[in-house]
Amino acid sequence: MIGKIKGSSSYHLNHELKITKDFSWQGGFGAVSFSEKDLKKILFYIKNQKQHHATGTTNSTLEQMSNESEEKNQYS
Repeated sequence: MIGKIKGSSSYHLNHELKITKDFSWQGGFGAVSFSEKDLKKILFYIKNQKQHHATGTTNSTLEQMSNESEEKNQYS
């Protein structure tokens, strides 16, 4: 399901909206669950994700894939 969403959104950006010619998602995906009480904190983190990457203040739980996921991604 996630692969179809990523594929169709890439196609839509590149061919329908023509925002870019070579947009693509990174390989693989992850999922994190959280409680409703953490929603504001999660949205704040996402809103400031570029800054987190620039300053090295990323949240490893939200940003890193496990070695198992990376290995699966490498061979798919």
